[in-house]
Amino acid sequence: MSFIFSRWPTVDYDFKKNGKKTTVTNVTLRFKLSEALRTKSAVMYEYNVKNGERPDIIAAKYYGDASLDWLILLANNIIDPQWEWPLDDRSFDNYIRGKYGSIEAAQRQVHHYEKILRASSVTFDGIRIPEKTLWIGIEQYADEISHGDPTRATHRTVYAYDYELEQNDNKAIIKILDKQFVNNIVSQYETAIEDARD
Repeated sequence: MSFIFSRWPTVDYDFKKNGKKTTVTNVTLRFKLSEALRTKSAVMYEYNVKNGERPDIIAAKYYGDASLDWLILLANNIIDPQWEWPLDDRSFDNYIRGKYGSIEAAQRQVHHYEKILRASSVTFDGIRIPEKTLWIGIEQYADEISHGDPTRATHRTVYAYDYELEQNDNKAIIKILDKQFVNNIVSQYETAIEDARD
């Protein structure tokens, strides 16, 4: 559970339009790190989220304070941790079953086709150049394959399970703000919250 909303201002809102208002957290308030800060490698560290790790667990491990979980979310522009945070193995399997009926069905269902424009490679000095692909439609895929396209080896079918797994794995690569900047960001955050309360 994120601690980010614990001190946010509240508003009274009439959900049912019957004159009875409910006090709720004002989730329209936004606080974000500057893009310049988010892209500096000296300020941010890349981290791979392990299976089952939540933002509060990472905040406790790295900052020694689980209540700074909001800082993990903030550093990664995550607004909805339920869908923007990587799912653990069990939740991922349940998601696949809910969306596709079964894991086997997802492994058989074509999600899209790709044309590989450039294979991944490593330069002489060890820099990895990533693969570059282009999504293509079934018609273009079938046409290029059926006409004996000499680049047949540069086409591939991407199945739903593989696509979803790659998306989830990509979410697991996050950034963590260096500890030395935490007090400054927390101070800015607290000032913004206090200003919003006034």
